[in-house]
Amino acid sequence: MITAIIIYSCINLFAIFNVMLYGARPAKSLSWILIILILPYLGALLYLVFGLNRRRFKFFTLKQTTKRKLYDINHQQQKGEHTKVDFKSNPEKRLITLIGNNSKFYATIGNEVTVLNEGKQTFEKIFKELQKAKNFIHLQYYIFETGEILDQLYELFKEKREQGVEIRIIYDAIGSFSWDSKSINKFKDLGVKVFPTMPLHYGSFLFTLNYRNHRKIIVIDGQVGFTGGVNITDKYIKKMSPLGIWDDLHLCLKGPIVDSLHRVFIKDYFFASNNELLLNDTYLPKIDKKGDQTVQIVSSGPDSDHPAIMQQYIEMINLAEDYIYISNPYFIPNSAMLEAIRIAALTDVKIKLLVPSKLDSWLAKYSMFSYFQELLFVGVEIYLQNDNFLHSKLIIMDGKIASIGSGNFDHRSFEHNFETNALIFDEEITNQLCTDFIEGCDNCTQLDFETYKNRPLPRKIMEGIARFFSPLL
Repeated sequence: MITAIIIYSCINLFAIFNVMLYGARPAKSLSWILIILILPYLGALLYLVFGLNRRRFKFFTLKQTTKRKLYDINHQQQKGEHTKVDFKSNPEKRLITLIGNNSKFYATIGNEVTVLNEGKQTFEKIFKELQKAKNFIHLQYYIFETGEILDQLYELFKEKREQGVEIRIIYDAIGSFSWDSKSINKFKDLGVKVFPTMPLHYGSFLFTLNYRNHRKIIVIDGQVGFTGGVNITDKYIKKMSPLGIWDDLHLCLKGPIVDSLHRVFIKDYFFASNNELLLNDTYLPKIDKKGDQTVQIVSSGPDSDHPAIMQQYIEMINLAEDYIYISNPYFIPNSAMLEAIRIAALTDVKIKLLVPSKLDSWLAKYSMFSYFQELLFVGVEIYLQNDNFLHSKLIIMDGKIASIGSGNFDHRSFEHNFETNALIFDEEITNQLCTDFIEGCDNCTQLDFETYKNRPLPRKIMEGIARFFSPLL
């Protein structure tokens, strides 16, 4: 008994010491200390796996992170030519400079951007462009799930492999956990190169369990790219749960920006395959201008020197003069994000927040709802989508800049996941997104401050408990 108490005390003291020494924010550190104390042994284990700040605690900087940083030193993320963008407006200048410095990708002009608003439209466009592939197809998704979409993909790949087209797939080992080995082997038998990103192997378990690759990318012949929030699953085309059909935004990109997007894939593929580096003219061809839109890729992950996705969102909120519209399924802001929103709202920037009324996680749902009272108090308009599951990750600033991608407004996307967003500097596209956003809000339930603050006490308690555990999300 005494030995067990000593071991328990040592483990807790070690964990608490590291929380205090390496914790990034006091509020989050306090949450972790309480979790460690009220959950014997389990609390310390949860902190080690989910909470340890590996950017600061060098002892736990694992080989994968070190190798990825070395990759960035040896292979600058954007060596291809890009047309310099000279914005006259200060907001655009500040934002592209920030992303250039923290993500190492630069804004490019001469692009064609197609916004895809729902699942059926998205997959029709994807398969149309895949059918045109002549040299290679590269796919990267958080979720690959068996069903109609994957079956259709298999049949198309079978045809393309017969034409000699190279095909590479990387998938997240946790997000695609239900993608069974039998189905994976069918693709491999076609000659498709398939690899998981960060598989759960002994020796790298502490890194791979908590740090997921949440990106969604397709690159075709180095000329056409897709990115956004849509995964390879039938959830986008038919109702498969009480959540309903998943509503999401996706992008089809053509032009010089595809080089940036492809380099994100190439880096991840290099570490998934362990041996194939695709940095050559075959896979990074010269790309002619296709349109007149300006786009910038934002890439962020646990190997980044800076939390680029979080910084992007905060800077867009800080730069807004008229309004900010946010659509996101997991709106669980950290203290910096929450304060930026409060300040913007108190300076008369109109803020509209669109979120789903139902989520696939009760912990995420109640944690998200725990922030609504203080946001409503400063004038933020909050709308709940009731029919289908809102999965879009959209932020619009002043009708000038829009961001669509994979990054949520939560601790996981900011600190633990590999994410990719696309910043669009185009008023025509942004204004159309604004129109669609407002029309979407008109069909939703708007929360009222007086009514919401008087919600039942059990609901408030549930929200408080969930918010307490928000560092795990």
